Amino acid sequence: MDIRRLGPQIGVEATGVDVRTLDDAGFAAVYRAWLDANVLVIPHQKLELDEFLRHSRRFGLVTPHPSKSTRHPDVPEITLLGVDKFGADGALNMAIYRRGAEGWHTDGAYDDEPFKATQLYALAIPSSGGDTFFASMYAAHDALPEALRRRLEGRRGAFTYGGRRQGTALLNPEDRDRPPAFHPIIRTHTETGRRALYLDPGKILYIEGLPAEESDAVIEELTARMIQPDAQYRHRWRVGDIVIWDNRCSYHKAAGDYPPEEDRVHWRVSIKERPAAAR
Repeated sequence: MDIRRLGPQIGVEATGVDVRTLDDAGFAAVYRAWLDANVLVIPHQKLELDEFLRHSRRFGLVTPHPSKSTRHPDVPEITLLGVDKFGADGALNMAIYRRGAEGWHTDGAYDDEPFKATQLYALAIPSSGGDTFFASMYAAHDALPEALRRRLEGRRGAFTYGGRRQGTALLNPEDRDRPPAFHPIIRTHTETGRRALYLDPGKILYIEGLPAEESDAVIEELTARMIQPDAQYRHRWRVGDIVIWDNRCSYHKAAGDYPPEEDRVHWRVSIKERPAAAR
């Protein structure tokens, strides 16, 4: 196994790894590298569905995504990304084609227990475009002006799937009116103990305890500050890549720019932390 940095603050790649045969000691090394770098790439894998699920479950509790229409028909824990992007009339479904490209975000903020991690496995890659961008929440927190950081201490954000734009096209009607989940804006990582700016501009409704106008202004300021230029990584996909990112300390977005007539298909899993008794 060889582990190398992909960026100065975020991103690491582990080569010489076959996740189907990775023993506990090897996985422990991979897991430590992931915690340290927020985003882990393992290239050159050849997996069946059950093998991908088995590997994913080593990181935590695999949970079905709330978008029921994009789940695998036989394995609801798997989301199919990039499948069925054209309707019966031939029109491009932009919600599927540009999924994840609406802006920088973290997965699962709308849940009372947000997703620990998201993991993708690349099945088909277009000839150009289709990259995924990542950025560090740690760096965003550390770059906050001290006065703004003090202002945010102890405050929580209210998050829903659709946020202020009510973007719920991928949800079934019965799942669109869930009450908001509340999470600290300055959030402490449960394993590393490091502090991060926990923000999702597309899913946050307001910051608790601030008047509406002030809350909106602070959200806009945080949105402008959340991406630090020296704390990013851009992943150019290859068939067989596994990429897992830590939603507790990283933002991401898709480029949404690949030729729509070409395939960009991934298996995706959403991973939560195991209950304390099961760890």
